Amino acid sequence: MGCWTMEKQVHGKKEAIIGAALKLFTERGFYGTSTAQISREAGVATGTLFNYFSTKEDLINDLYYEVKGNLSQSLREGLGDESSFQAKIKRMWSNLIDWGVSNPQEFLFTEHFCSSPYISKLTRDEVLKEYTFFRDVVREGMEEGQMKEFPQDLIMSILFDSGKTVVRLILNSPGTQDKEQLIENSFQLIWGGLAKE
Repeated sequence: MGCWTMEKQVHGKKEAIIGAALKLFTERGFYGTSTAQISREAGVATGTLFNYFSTKEDLINDLYYEVKGNLSQSLREGLGDESSFQAKIKRMWSNLIDWGVSNPQEFLFTEHFCSSPYISKLTRDEVLKEYTFFRDVVREGMEEGQMKEFPQDLIMSILFDSGKTVVRLILNSPGTQDKEQLIENSFQLIWGGLAKE
């Protein structure tokens, strides 16, 4: 068996474990999910799971880092195409809603575990490094006098929590909400609170 084939199998098993963990942690929570259940869902032996993750805590931290990294990448899509500060904030807002609606399991996982004691400080610190671009955009808006001078952590929390509300509204009533109109209306509410008059 060639090296490339073995690497592909290894990657495939790890991805299967991550996918199963995402599904089960979201549905059953941390304590309600055993490593045996994750292995069964992933179609691998429990021993195989422990080849990749020493503990269930390691697995959930790895999963958290991956999900938050996926969100970070999604938020940045098209950001370089925008020239004004308002357009950049709107692009990130729209990307946040689109990501949540397109990835409901990952969205629910972040909701359940964003404040979880199972996510280590080291993991949280590493995840924050993925969001320096967001802080740069906010700082730029403040320096240009386009945005009220609020603490960056407060702005991030308000944007993400408000975004979650819009995503939940869309997910909980599929087909009855005009997503683009909701994104526009909710952005206007957010922008009204952030922009300098």
